[in-house]
Amino acid sequence: MFNKPILFLATSKPAESKEFYGSKIGLSFVSSDPYALVFSVAETELRIQIVDAVISTPYTSLGWSVDNLQSVVEKLRQEGVEFERYEGLEQDEFAIWPAPGGAKISWFKDPDDNIISLTQFSQ
Repeated sequence: MFNKPILFLATSKPAESKEFYGSKIGLSFVSSDPYALVFSVAETELRIQIVDAVISTPYTSLGWSVDNLQSVVEKLRQEGVEFERYEGLEQDEFAIWPAPGGAKISWFKDPDDNIISLTQFSQ
C-alpha cells in the first residue's frame, strides 16, 4: 500500500537551508518552489517546507545511519558544521556519544535549529 517515504523538515531561512543541505551536507538539490526546497536522499525525497517561522524542538528531527561516524564528523566539520554537546552524555573529542546498545551517535543543527543525528550502528 505504501511506497517509499518522503522526509519533511521546515525552514524559515530557505537560502541558508539550500546552502547548508546542498553544499555543507552534500545532498543533491532537486528543485525549489515557493513552498519547499527538494533534495534527493538515498533514493527518496527530502522536502524542506518554507514557512514563516520554525518552532525549535529539543529532539532529533532527521537522522542518517553512517558506516564511519568519526570520518563523517571530520568531513562535516571541515565544511563548517558544528556538532552539539549535551550535558550528561559522555561525548568524545568528535562529539560522538557511545550509546549503551553499542551504537555511536552525534548531533548537529541546521540553520533553523532542527536537530540532525548521525548514527553508526554496532556490527
